[in-house]
Amino acid sequence: MTEPGRPRRLVGTKTVVLIAVFCAVATASITALLVNIMERKQEARNPFYRVVELDDTVTDPAMWGKNFPLQYDDYKRTVDQQRTRYGGSEAVARTPTQADPRSVVAQSRLEEDPRLKIMWAGYAFATDFREERGHAHMLDDQTFTERQHVAAQPGTCIHCHGSVYVPYKKLGDGDLIKGFEKMNAMPFAEARKLVEHPVSCIDCHDPTNLQLRVTRPGFIEGIAALKASQGVPGFRVNQDATRQEMRTYVCGQCHVEYYFKGKDKRLTYPWAKGINIDQIMAYYDEDGHTDWTHQLTGARVLKAQHPEFELYNQGIHARSGVACADCHMPYKREGAMKVSDHHVRSPLLNINRACQTCHKWSEAELMDRAQTLQTRTFQTRNIAMDALVDLIRDIEAAQKTGLPEDALAKARDLQRRAQFYLDFVEAENSMGFHADQEAVRILSNSINFSRLGQNALRPGPAQAPP
Repeated sequence: MTEPGRPRRLVGTKTVVLIAVFCAVATASITALLVNIMERKQEARNPFYRVVELDDTVTDPAMWGKNFPLQYDDYKRTVDQQRTRYGGSEAVARTPTQADPRSVVAQSRLEEDPRLKIMWAGYAFATDFREERGHAHMLDDQTFTERQHVAAQPGTCIHCHGSVYVPYKKLGDGDLIKGFEKMNAMPFAEARKLVEHPVSCIDCHDPTNLQLRVTRPGFIEGIAALKASQGVPGFRVNQDATRQEMRTYVCGQCHVEYYFKGKDKRLTYPWAKGINIDQIMAYYDEDGHTDWTHQLTGARVLKAQHPEFELYNQGIHARSGVACADCHMPYKREGAMKVSDHHVRSPLLNINRACQTCHKWSEAELMDRAQTLQTRTFQTRNIAMDALVDLIRDIEAAQKTGLPEDALAKARDLQRRAQFYLDFVEAENSMGFHADQEAVRILSNSINFSRLGQNALRPGPAQAPP
């Protein structure tokens, strides 16, 4: 009767051993998991290692990159050139020269659409205008553009093409605004010597706490004027804006419409009456500003710059509280850390993180929706461009026939409006996506101004040519 008991005791021993092994493995696994969690939490508490000390004088992004290698690696990727259907740039090879060392440039918009030369006749942009490239190219492309050879460009241009915070402070003996005013009045070549880098970390971040900040005086003054027009006097952007607003304002420092005011070429954002195009046009009418006199018609016309901030503010994303950075610098995970992608680019090149966070459709569907909006805008833009060119040609012809000056003056004023409204969408880099209905409304107004300008040239009983 003792023989059968041996196997049972043996089985019981094996069971105990297996349970012990399982418990040991489980304990080790749980311990490893807890250690990993603790490490990740520690990473989250210490998002960077302070390798170098940063202060308000360090403009070199490579120095910031020692403390923030993930963001710096992304920042360096803005050298790439990848286009979408209606934006971005192809890499066009060129032979470097002593005057222009660039070996690659973007394709010429003037070659893509020669009508632009007619619209900008007599202005530097009719000489050289190229597709946009990444932030890494912003300083060199302004320095070596052919526009520098046909017009005396002021130091004001550096405001949005270089890391100017420290140069402004140095010029102004610590006063940002005074340094800004001094650089505005300089010739571009002289101001260029004071700037070493394109937009850098210091232009958007406080080195002591890494908080977002606005460093461009043009925006500081412009947003204060805009808020005052909305009944909020004395707005101080770096003290009064919310964090989510700052995630748009740091981009709006430069991606805006502006003009050079007075003989000192003071950079000014025309927002004192509001930020939509009708309010901006009313501001220019009251101010009397003109960028140049059109070579073919004699009209005193305006050149729109790159009003992404203005058009975005008329769109559904702004209305919904979506910031520029949400789409162009979306968050991503690096270990336990949540960081903004500093490879600033079109959301259409990064749909997964830029769009699908909110929009739960396939990448193909979202791409199709975006391109449909852009195609409709582009088609309307072409109609407006044809209408403007027709008006310019008609004014040229009317001048030769001796049409009365009052009729010519009315047609020229309508050219000014048609041209600015068209250029507002042409210069804005989303091909209408930032506010598609507003973009088409603006272009429709441009078409109407061109039509009214042509009507003004029709000889009637009171204005028959002699």
